Amino acid sequence: MDIDKRIENLLEQLDPITLEEMSSIRLMNRTDKKFVTNKVQLAALLELAQGKYYAQFNAGSRIASYRTTYWDTEDHHFYMDHHNGRAPRQKVRVRTYMDSGVTFLEVKTKNNHGRTKKKRVEVPGQGQIEEQQEFLMERVNKQVSDIHETVQNNFHRITLVNYAKTERLTIDFDVSFHNYETGKDIGTGELVIIELKRDGNVFSPVLDMLRQLRIKPSGFSKYCIGSVLTNQSLKQNLFKPKLVKIGRLVGSPLQ
Repeated sequence: MDIDKRIENLLEQLDPITLEEMSSIRLMNRTDKKFVTNKVQLAALLELAQGKYYAQFNAGSRIASYRTTYWDTEDHHFYMDHHNGRAPRQKVRVRTYMDSGVTFLEVKTKNNHGRTKKKRVEVPGQGQIEEQQEFLMERVNKQVSDIHETVQNNFHRITLVNYAKTERLTIDFDVSFHNYETGKDIGTGELVIIELKRDGNVFSPVLDMLRQLRIKPSGFSKYCIGSVLTNQSLKQNLFKPKLVKIGRLVGSPLQ
């Protein structure tokens, strides 16, 4: 059995939770932590999660499809803020939930304490943000004409919720990137990005599972990694060690 089929079979064995049930889970004092691994380790994690986690079920599937396009200035202001470790820092993106076709323009802000807040407004589709001048000026002090599409990604996502409903786990894989500036496309092979979102520092069953599998915390920005992989002209010193680690995880360097 190939690894993708194994992951699907393990997901089918998890109790489902609907989007409506998910909406009742409000993490008021949320903390986020990311982990990077591969599909073989993901299958092992899903085995350990049996009987402890729900899997989000929507549109007939436990695996959702996403498309996200990041917008930046000509001098890559948002990318450089992240590369240089500036805080607070922001990112502008347009995300489409492919299964429903709903699209949002989103601004993510990470503050000096590592907390991330997100503001969003629904838009007609990818690339259609012309009517959102006020939204952008208020949140990033930029006009639509100040920014342009830079990097797009497509990926699949699994969302797990613990039985106590005090945390959500998003698991992203099959991530691919397209760069609007260079025209370059690249995939990430077996790479898996896990993000744990929980209510404060409440007990988290998955943290013990991740320790058991020796999956350690690791920051990961899809925008920044996608930019580095598809645009060699960008300053990228900060991200080189992470690219080496990713190459080891997936069994070959990403190029």
